[in-house]
Amino acid sequence: MSMLQKTSRTFYIPISRLEQGLREAVTSAYLCMRAIDEIEDHEELDPKVKSELLYGMREAFRGPDLKEATTRLLAPYQGILPAVTMQVHEWAQLCPSTIASTVYKYIAMMSEQMAEWVDRKWTIRTEADLDRYTYSVAGMVGEMLSDLWYWYDGTKTDRDKAVAFGRGLQAVNILRNRGEDLERGVDFFPEGWEFNEMLQYTRRNLSMADAYIADLKDGPALSFCKIPLALAHATVKLIAGGGNKLTRDAVLKIVNRLGG
Repeated sequence: MSMLQKTSRTFYIPISRLEQGLREAVTSAYLCMRAIDEIEDHEELDPKVKSELLYGMREAFRGPDLKEATTRLLAPYQGILPAVTMQVHEWAQLCPSTIASTVYKYIAMMSEQMAEWVDRKWTIRTEADLDRYTYSVAGMVGEMLSDLWYWYDGTKTDRDKAVAFGRGLQAVNILRNRGEDLERGVDFFPEGWEFNEMLQYTRRNLSMADAYIADLKDGPALSFCKIPLALAHATVKLIAGGGNKLTRDAVLKIVNRLGG
């Protein structure tokens, strides 16, 4: 939970409030996915190395000895990659055995698709490309969460809306990090798109995310999803008005309003 708190202001609170069992599953998934995300986003690693590491992570999560495979894969990068990545096997071990294979499947998928995006230099020309990218790094998280809700208490969800939930949160990040991304030579806006087109894309997916949580009955899934979604809406409102990042006080006010 200490590593979770260090790596996510948005998700630490809703994850920490989940019931035992589900909390470990979601924590495991989040930290493993954060571990591979740190490889994709690393500022110093050569793209070829990133690709090799990400494909290696895919094989590790599909293989019989995850700890041995990840330790061997990552050892040369001690001191280069952050702790959340170097300790990935520890986060994997947190996951309850009855759902681990499902979580590992999604981590392997994400590793593979991130590697493919590195190989194509994150080139996004069309809205369809943007949809594929936002699915790779966030939409599939919505799918995985649907599997986790069903595993834990039988909650069934609309998977298309679940994908939009993840996609909408990622679109908010793209809007918020626009300047930083351009500085490192990455442009997630499709050709011809300006701020307003990406804002419309974000709002469209967040509207589907609203419909997603409107379908959820009271329980862990709703408690979890409503916090990051409310923060996403507040961030979009702020960005549309010329701001960029919610203050800690603003985050706490939103969380408290939702029952925290």
